[in-house]
Amino acid sequence: MPQLTHPLLHLALAPVCLVQGLAVRRRAARLPEAAGPRGGRVGTGPLLRLLILGDSSAAGVGVAHQDDALAGRLGHALAARFTVQWQLHARIGATTASTLQTMREIDAAPFDAAVIALGVNDVARQVPLKRWLAQQQALAELLRARFGLRRAYLSGVPPMGCFPLLPQPLRAVLGARAARFDTALAQAVRRQPALRYLPIPGAALDPALMAEDGFHPGPVIYRLWAEHLAEAICADFAAPGRARTAAAPPVS
Repeated sequence: MPQLTHPLLHLALAPVCLVQGLAVRRRAARLPEAAGPRGGRVGTGPLLRLLILGDSSAAGVGVAHQDDALAGRLGHALAARFTVQWQLHARIGATTASTLQTMREIDAAPFDAAVIALGVNDVARQVPLKRWLAQQQALAELLRARFGLRRAYLSGVPPMGCFPLLPQPLRAVLGARAARFDTALAQAVRRQPALRYLPIPGAALDPALMAEDGFHPGPVIYRLWAEHLAEAICADFAAPGRARTAAAPPVS
């Protein structure tokens, strides 16, 4: 399938992609979110208050229990260095806008670090790129102002052009759009020290490692993804006097 970058080509393919998208949405919704607690405390060492936000991937769709999902794997990977007090807010179908609204409504509590995994549903729902970037920025600012966040780790937009569930030409169209979103996100946070963009690790991009639905991560991808995030978090928070020890702004 050739690169689909011309707007007129996208317009011509829109009716086909609409039909395919509706069919994919029905099939992709079959797997449930991972069972298990959405918060907890694990490990030994200095306290690290961790917030995990996102869509179905952050909610653990593709594995049976949170222990094998992103939150559980990330907590396990950090537990050797920190006492991790973690909380998960994620759900199937979540967009950046809906997550922003959720974080405006829940009770405020202090967090040191947040992992944000959003973008797939924004891409699929045709959210304009500039609006999505503004929403990502607004979410980061809200987390700093309301939750005292020190550092946000923005996970890259997955390569939807590799998702086995998606038929052509929908796969090529969404793949091209996801790539644009991912590149723009990396560029947008480059000069913001409180934000860190982390691409999906290369070893986790193998379609054979995805869940049975061909759309969500499988257990190996969750493990590799969590280890990649944990490495970055440890680099920022493990050394004395770095991000974790800075004075946090007031929580309102």
